[in-house]
Amino acid sequence: MFSVTVRDHIMIAHSFRGEVFGPAQRLHGATFLVDATFRREQLDDDGIVVDIGLATQELGAVTSELNYRNLDNEPEFAGVNTSTEFLAKVIADRLAERVHKGALGEGARGIAGIAVTLHESHIAWASYERAL
Repeated sequence: MFSVTVRDHIMIAHSFRGEVFGPAQRLHGATFLVDATFRREQLDDDGIVVDIGLATQELGAVTSELNYRNLDNEPEFAGVNTSTEFLAKVIADRLAERVHKGALGEGARGIAGIAVTLHESHIAWASYERAL
């Protein structure tokens, strides 16, 4: 399996519901380093997994929808704990939509899967991986 990873970051504010979250139940900020990995079994006709420039551009478009937002105020996240794991899935699903719409080029339609990892710090991160 071949893979290409591109990187961005987001800064968000949010709070959580539930005793398990302790002090994170209060509004707080988080900065995430975002890695998006595109996988495929065979390289495309150009000998690549995906155009790195387009992948970077589309990841940036997805992260810009979340960056500098208080997620507690976003209607699409009402009633949801926007955990690191949850946000990794949101980003992976939005990237998958962009692949299906052709935003990463026709060759990207051969991508077999996407994995998104959000690094909360140098010692903790969470990922979500999905097939296309």
